[in-house]
Amino acid sequence: MPLSEHEQRQLDQIEQALYAEHPRFARAVRAADPQVHYRRRVFWAALVFVIGLALLLYGVATSYIWISVLGFVVMLTACYWAASSYRRMTGIATGRVAVSPKEAKPGRKARLDGEPPRRGEKRGGRRSGGGLGERLEERWRRRQEGRGN
Repeated sequence: MPLSEHEQRQLDQIEQALYAEHPRFARAVRAADPQVHYRRRVFWAALVFVIGLALLLYGVATSYIWISVLGFVVMLTACYWAASSYRRMTGIATGRVAVSPKEAKPGRKARLDGEPPRRGEKRGGRRSGGGLGERLEERWRRRQEGRGN
C-alpha cells in the first residue's frame, strides 16, 4: 500500500533527522537497503546492454556472425537481469494469483494481481452467461422470438 503525501513527508523528516543525529548509522542502514542494491544492478544491466549492442553492431560491420549472435545474447541477458532487478526494486509481484471466493469455482481461471478484468467481466466478478457462442445463441433466440410475435 503506497504512503499518503503526509506520511511520505513524515518519513522524509524522520530520515533527515536520523542523518543529522547519527550519520554513521544512517549510512550503514542506507548501504543495506535492498533498493539501492537493485538500482545498482539495473545500472550495470544497462551498461552490459550497451556493450551487447556494440558487439552486435561490430559483428554486423565486420561480417563475423558469431560476434553478432554473442552481442544479441548479451543484450537479451541484460534485459532479463534489468527487468528482474527492477521488479524487485519496485516490489512488483509477478505470478501471484488473487483468488476470491467467487473465482474459486472449478474450471474458472483466476486473474493475476493487478490484471485488468477480462472482456465481458465486471469488476465484481464475471457476468452470467458463458462464452461468445452462448451469447450469440442467446441473441439469435431473442431476435427470433421478437419476429415471431
